[in-house]
Amino acid sequence: MIIISAIADIFPNLMQGIGVTVNVLLGSIILGYLIAFISGFCRLANNPILRGFTRFYVEIFRGTSLIVQLFWFYYALPILFGIDIGSNYWAGVLAIALNYGAYMSEIVRGSILSVAKGQTEAATALNMSPFQRMRLIIFPQAVRMMLPEFGNYLIQMLKATSLVSLISMTDILYYGDILRSNNISQAPTIYFLILVFYFIMALPLIWLTRKMEKVSKKGVASQ
Repeated sequence: MIIISAIADIFPNLMQGIGVTVNVLLGSIILGYLIAFISGFCRLANNPILRGFTRFYVEIFRGTSLIVQLFWFYYALPILFGIDIGSNYWAGVLAIALNYGAYMSEIVRGSILSVAKGQTEAATALNMSPFQRMRLIIFPQAVRMMLPEFGNYLIQMLKATSLVSLISMTDILYYGDILRSNNISQAPTIYFLILVFYFIMALPLIWLTRKMEKVSKKGVASQ
């Protein structure tokens, strides 16, 4: 049973982890989208080596668990290869960004390929260079098609930040686990409040996703 007095005691403790959760989320979003666009374009490159390398990256990170990747960056790389990521923050951000960047790179690639071929043919007829065709004609339309899925992955990345407590980052779940270990009887209350915290943080992202969906319906030429 959730007791009001218990909530008053638990709430300030969980608030201590908000900053870490938000920082990891922002770092993962910036790096994740950057990786997604770079990898998506590389998958469309004429160079077979570049395409092959990017495909290898995408399949590795899509085909393995995010938790395993997190442990590899934080524990395995320093021990096996002497590669020090620098901090648990960067280990968490890199794991989340590379994992979701792999998924989103397929959205980038698929959206670019989904723009009607007639658009490219018209741009070619206007004597545009390949770069101009991509920058002025194809990419603006492809971005609109990417928006709804990109919005969904924003929310997915927020939920993924809860895993960084496994590498000793002091996020919301980290403080929740400490409180639970000190008083097991309050576990239902603690995890209920953690659920509420994540839901509240997700609300702006849900609103943004809906805005993205509206924008995506405008001005895209289909096949």
